[in-house]
Formats: sequence, structure tokens, C-alpha cells
Amino acid sequence: MITQQLHKSFASTFPDSGEPRFFYAPGRVNLIGEHIDYNGGYVFPCALTLGTYAAISRRDDNTVRLVSGNFGPAVTITTDDLQFDPAHKWANNPKAIIKLLTDMGHKIGGFDLYIWGNLPGAAGLSSSASINVLVTLALDALYEVNMSPVDRALLSQRAENEYLGVNCGIMDPFASAMGKKNHAILLNCGSLEYDQVPLELGDYRLMLANTNKPRALADSKYNERRTECDKALGILRSICDIENLCDLEFDEQFIDISKKAFGEDAVNHVISMATTKKCTNMSNEHIKLKPEEIAFKRAYHAVSENTRVKKAVDMLRRGDLAAFGSAMSDSHTSLRDFYEVTGDELDALVLAANELDVSNNKVLGSRMTGAGFGGCTVSIVHKNNVDEFICEVGMRYTKMTGLSADFYVAETDDGAREICAHV
Repeated sequence: MITQQLHKSFASTFPDSGEPRFFYAPGRVNLIGEHIDYNGGYVFPCALTLGTYAAISRRDDNTVRLVSGNFGPAVTITTDDLQFDPAHKWANNPKAIIKLLTDMGHKIGGFDLYIWGNLPGAAGLSSSASINVLVTLALDALYEVNMSPVDRALLSQRAENEYLGVNCGIMDPFASAMGKKNHAILLNCGSLEYDQVPLELGDYRLMLANTNKPRALADSKYNERRTECDKALGILRSICDIENLCDLEFDEQFIDISKKAFGEDAVNHVISMATTKKCTNMSNEHIKLKPEEIAFKRAYHAVSENTRVKKAVDMLRRGDLAAFGSAMSDSHTSLRDFYEVTGDELDALVLAANELDVSNNKVLGSRMTGAGFGGCTVSIVHKNNVDEFICEVGMRYTKMTGLSADFYVAETDDGAREICAHV
């Protein structure tokens, strides 16, 4: 049905174009391992049945016509003029891919492209990476570039970093390019070694809850956190020989190293604040922190989260879904207290999920997913309690924030692919 509608929309948009080919690239949800892909850590995302579709046809000239069924504006350019233009908005993504492929020596000619996606907007489910992987795959197929899925993911990341100005890691495009149905990907973002791990949820379902809060802070705070992590890494390198923060294990030795690197007073103060916050559920945002305290907080999250991912996936392999869910909740606590990227809305959704009666195993765990400051949470919910989750969590969230959340039962999918050559 989607392919038929795509074909119809493409034909009405480009009545003078040739017969299109059709491609799809999924969005992703990261189950655990947040904000550590750019610190060389392990992440655990899965591809979704929500994503971005494309109908595309080659042209005989160097004109590129770009139209989206979701976003404006329609853009017409040539392959000789690929400079970033803020007015082009979403169309800068395909422009970035064309430019990078051209710079690599591939001859990319003109084409007509119509895209449409069913990822909820500004939800942190990686719509930008989905578009990049989608266009890379489509141009790879049309112009016989012969890239591997991993190469397509790496090119998509470069598009974000070098062209679009988003200093993101490899996780999002890798999950979109390499996803596998009923699996999640344990990915070492430092080495790109990965394992497709069966995601056996039994009577439980993955539930996404969208805060519907505009994510105006997400990009600026994302880049700010990366800078803070770089500072923390530089400080730690004066004490130990590491390439990335996540080269360290979260143990007593890490605390000892941190005390030498950041100062004993700084480490003790940060840990004391986090303990107080857990006991009182009060924010410490009003407290002015010293630079070394901020650096330690970021390192603490990165190192502890990386260790948490490895332990959580081992729990999942053993079939201990409850322990995996508990690790998800611990991940959110760290993102709230040490990395400080959650915000009132995400915290409210997680609190509402946990209050639904975790003791009776209705909800095994809940956490924010994505960059933060809005976007989505992901929770593990018993299939018999999905409707109750939507109703109760939705009401509590609205009462706490004044906003209405949207809910989705997430299903896993394969990675980017051509879905139909002809209709």
C-alpha cells in the first residue's frame, strides 16, 4: 500500500520523469547505551518498522529535484551547486550525500526524488540518519557505487558531521543501515565490531512515548556535551593511556583515577549530590559546579553507562528480561543526574511509567532514548498492560506537564533496503 501511494505521489509530482525505484530506511530506538557512541562505547539499538521511504528516478541531466511528502520546501538544484543552504532545510541531507559521493570520485548525475516518512517528528528516533542512509542506498543503487551497508552508515555519519554541522556518532546510521528484525545490535562504536543479538521479549512489548516537547535545546546541548566529554578525556589522559572515555571500566579503579585527575573534592561532591538527588528527587541544577566537577559528571556517565550496556546485554542473553529492564531504568537515572540531558518532560514520563506498579511486572523498565531534552522514552511493558500504560501514563504525564504524549508499540525491522523495483 505504501509503495502504491509512493508511486502515485511520485507520478503526480514528476509527471515528466521515468519509472521510479523504491527504497526504505528505518528509524531506530536505542534500548540502552545513550550518549556514549561518540565516546567509543557500546550501544544497543534496534531498527524500527517506522522510517523513511523514497521513490527515485535517474535523469539525463545534472538537475536534482527534491520533494518531501512531510516537509517543505521542494528544492531544485544541480549537481554543480551543492552548498549548504539553511533555506533548503531537509533537502540539505540529500545534498550532503551527493557532495560526499562526488568528492569521493563517483559520478552522480541528476535525479528526481520523492520521500515520505512515518517517523513522528522531532521524536528523537533518528529521522535525519534515516534520510541520509536512504539517499545513500538509493544513489548507490542508481549509480552503481557498490558500497557495503557499513560504508553507507559511515558516509551518512560524515554527512551529519562535515556538512550538516551535527557532531553525532555512528549509532544512528549504523542501526538504520544494519538493522535485523527481532534483533538489536550490540555495537562497539570505537571499533565498529557488532553482534546481532536476538531480542526475545516474550509477553512484553517495547513501548515508545513521545513527550511532544519541541527539542530546541537538543542540538546545542548535544554539541556542548561532546565538548565537555572531550575536556574530561583530556584531563584523564594526564593520568592514564586511553583513546576514549569508554576505554575505562566502571570500578573502584575508575574512582581512584578520577580523584587523581579531577580532584578528590570534586569527585566526592558530585557523588554526594547525586546521592542526595536520588533520596529527595530534587534538582541540583541551581548549584554552580566547577569545571572539573562538570567534566567528572560527564565521564562518570560515559564510563558507567558503557559498563551497564555490557552487563545488560549479558542479562538479556540469559533471558533475564527483568534485570535488563532495571538496567534501562538505571541508565535514565545516570542521564538525569550525571549527564543532565533528560529534562522535566522525559523525567515525568519515566516517573509515570515506574509508578504504574513495577513490583507487579507491568513495566520492567523505562528510560529516555535519543539526544534528550524532549523526544521519546522507551519502556518494556507487559502485553496485557499496554492499554493501561497508555491511559495511566498519559494522564499522569499531562497532569505533571500540561502536555499530551503520543504512544507507539515499537516493532523491530530489517535495515535499509530496496523494497520494490517496479509497480
